[in-house]
Amino acid sequence: MALPMARSSGRTGRWDPLREFEDLYGQMGRWMDAAFGRAGESGTSWLPAADVSETDEAYLVEVDLPGVKREDITIDLVGNELTVSGELKEMEREGWFRRRTRRTGRFEYRVSLPHDVDTDKIDANLADGVLTVRVPKSEAAKPRRITVSGS
Repeated sequence: MALPMARSSGRTGRWDPLREFEDLYGQMGRWMDAAFGRAGESGTSWLPAADVSETDEAYLVEVDLPGVKREDITIDLVGNELTVSGELKEMEREGWFRRRTRRTGRFEYRVSLPHDVDTDKIDANLADGVLTVRVPKSEAAKPRRITVSGS
């Protein structure tokens, strides 16, 4: 069975085979968690849906966290690995569950970013159940246009 692979349709750059393997490894891990139900077991955390995009100015990480409160989210950057973790707490309920498919408990999302980021200017915003983490690129990494001189 072939798994779909998201590729950037924007900027063309050098092909990085290690990045391809890292993406494939992450996708296979998520597939295994979904297929064998490990995401809901005690001691493990579930993986929220997320998108990582790149602009000329920054990397944007958008993580779907509906129902999660701002104070229940932790964002860490260690080296070039960004980690978004936290907990979706169970609501008080009456009665019995007839069907239960919504996730609760601990969650964690990790992504490796390039080394060319400005760690002092990272900001995060939670709006409408989507956490957006903006990781600006360093000045050296931003694209520059070079003018051609001559006769």
